[in-house]
Amino acid sequence: MKHVFVVNPMAGKKGRDAQHIIPQIHEYCKKNAVDYELYCTTAQGDGQRFVKERAASGENIRFYACGGDGTLFEVVNGAYGAENVEVAVLPLGSGNDFIRLFGTKEQLANVAAQVNGTAIPLDLIRCGDKLAINECSMGMDAEVCKKQADFKKLPLVNGEMAYTASALWALMKKVENNFTISVDDEPPHKEKVIFCFVGNSRWYGGGYMGGPLAMPNDGLLDIIMVRKQFSRLKLLTLLGSYKKGKHLSWEVTKFVRGKKITVHSDAPAVVNVDGECEVVNDCTMELLPAAIRFVVPANSTFFKDVESGRISADHPIR
Repeated sequence: MKHVFVVNPMAGKKGRDAQHIIPQIHEYCKKNAVDYELYCTTAQGDGQRFVKERAASGENIRFYACGGDGTLFEVVNGAYGAENVEVAVLPLGSGNDFIRLFGTKEQLANVAAQVNGTAIPLDLIRCGDKLAINECSMGMDAEVCKKQADFKKLPLVNGEMAYTASALWALMKKVENNFTISVDDEPPHKEKVIFCFVGNSRWYGGGYMGGPLAMPNDGLLDIIMVRKQFSRLKLLTLLGSYKKGKHLSWEVTKFVRGKKITVHSDAPAVVNVDGECEVVNDCTMELLPAAIRFVVPANSTFFKDVESGRISADHPIR
């Protein structure tokens, strides 16, 4: 198998994390006679283009997304549909929300553990012409995601801080959305909501547990709608509770599992697909079961945690 490392050279503040991992990749692969190559992306979208073209060769390839959630998004979207490829992650930077279910950043940013990891099938979410491995959302939290990129450019601001600052900014804007929603084959119904979250996994926004029970290999999407039934001030007090994944117990929260959700917004609204945002009126988010092979690193406790019940679709991580 060919091991192809797709590196965002700007990952980490001013690319420090990327420059740190590159020598480790070369050292390990040369020392252990690993058949590998390293590609540094040159612009947004370049990683997706490169992976798609490289995957088309038919060669058995394990692509390593070396960067943050944006790099993973590009590698996943480039790799989808190619049965000859696997996707692994060497997390760099401050976000890396998807990989939290599989271990710490230190565990996953280990070249040896990734090269010797095991690939398992995971679900994806199709939203328009984009694919998400982590989550999609529409409404206020998508507005937060859109604004988060601006705050992350500030000195000493990490992903979690940027999301919190963006959330406070969004609270001063529009927090009510009139959505017409249909899950699977149910009749459409109108909801006045703050946001609608669709989770394949659990964390986003630099550490916010938006989908506390989501599992990326269970063949279902966790769909969470928070109705607009309280003031901005009350919403502000609940932000910490939301971060910890305690919002499923709120009276204003509706939680269902399904395979497809369609949303129509009376006014243009932001939709977020793994951090990629656009403004739409209509959106369909649909499960793609077992759509990609994802590498669980050799030092991860994921398999043991699932077997013991520490990680399951019935409760947050114990």
